[in-house]
Amino acid sequence: MLALSVDIGGTHIGCAVVRDREILAFSSLESEGSESLASLLASIAETMRCLLAEAQSGAAECQGVAIGFPGIVDARTGRIFSTLKKYEDAVHLDLPGWSRETFGVPLRIENDARMALLGEQYAGAAQGVHDVVMMTLGTGIGGAAMILGKLLRGAHSQAACLGGHLPVDFRGRPCSCGNIGCAEAEAAGWSLPGVVRGWPGLESSSLLQAPRLDFRTIFAAAAQGDRVAVEVRQRCLEVWAANAVALIHAYDPEMVVMGGGVMQSGAAILPYVQEYVARHAWAAWGKPQVRSAVLGEKAGLLGAVPLLQEEF
Repeated sequence: MLALSVDIGGTHIGCAVVRDREILAFSSLESEGSESLASLLASIAETMRCLLAEAQSGAAECQGVAIGFPGIVDARTGRIFSTLKKYEDAVHLDLPGWSRETFGVPLRIENDARMALLGEQYAGAAQGVHDVVMMTLGTGIGGAAMILGKLLRGAHSQAACLGGHLPVDFRGRPCSCGNIGCAEAEAAGWSLPGVVRGWPGLESSSLLQAPRLDFRTIFAAAAQGDRVAVEVRQRCLEVWAANAVALIHAYDPEMVVMGGGVMQSGAAILPYVQEYVARHAWAAWGKPQVRSAVLGEKAGLLGAVPLLQEEF
């Protein structure tokens, strides 16, 4: 199957022409600073035309367009129900109509974490596994679940995709979703600077002068023995591990796949989460495996084929 695939992120938009488990052509668009999805559609369309030419293919040969979007979407109707302070105009867009007019093919759209899970189950770490959850660690924390080989969506299209908004501390930090103490509010890219700035002893830490407070900075400073960085890293590990157990208790998976940019430090993350799951998860049949995603930024793009093949 040939497909046009778009992975819409907070700062970049990945575009690709996909054939089965292979990406034939890929390009990334800068989207940081743009609050309107409508304003980006022309650039996305032009990029896809260039990629089709690079792949020596035409839009008419494609099964359709598949889009991964960071929000609550209805894959059955192609509607975006809700965004979280990014691309807020998306709820008013007729993306299936745009696809038919621009490329002459149908469109399907899905939550970006679900798309990543589709990709990893189709071509990555979870091939052959029919009961799996995914947790993506990055600017936010995404979640998705597959039960008996089918994505869990729910009556209102938000089942499992709010995996980063499971509370891990009911006296914790306010979350952008309106809840208190979500995993995302305690240990995500957007919340990390606030966590660090409020940490005791920061005045004696190298992090005080760090130009950017992100996970790469935290893990690097922790490796050098910076006390505050070590403590913040440990807190993040505990939050992610507790979130993994919550997902296991909710969805009964055989495997937890962890993805996202933070997993560049997977060597420090996976053993801790696996050991925590072994100690704390209640699973009468055994303990789920915890694996790192293997497809990276390609996961959501490769989810295009199984999404377009799915029968609703």
